Amino acid sequence: MLDALKRLFSGRQDASSGEMDPEVATAALLVEVALVDGVYANLESDQIAEILLDSLDMDADRVDDVLQQGEDLAENAIGAHQFTKYVKKLPLLKRVKVIEGLYMVSMADGDACKFEDAFIRHVASLLHVDDIRRAQARRRAESRHI
Repeated sequence: MLDALKRLFSGRQDASSGEMDPEVATAALLVEVALVDGVYANLESDQIAEILLDSLDMDADRVDDVLQQGEDLAENAIGAHQFTKYVKKLPLLKRVKVIEGLYMVSMADGDACKFEDAFIRHVASLLHVDDIRRAQARRRAESRHI
């Protein structure tokens, strides 16, 4: 956290300030929602890998690399906007799948919290996913979780 603040105020550019692959940015958002409650469990990591495979149609080799990059970026993140500006480049239906994925990760540890829900609502608005599509994504995630 302190390093992120130093970079922010020093004006120094790093890899996260340049162009970012929307898939890596998506992975970082998925890791961020897992970190909201302060615990990043293996269940959540496995869920993120599954979401990247299914929702973004990645192959297994790429998933490992993208997930590692997402974890590294999320660890030093200063806000969701630094990732959503790249995820917004995805078509609407993929962005809705990202929101569904965020809900799935928040439920992966069996204990979704109000802070995770607030984070997802915030990300949905930044991704221009309206409340109706967000609610539908939540219901789909809940039905898959049970």
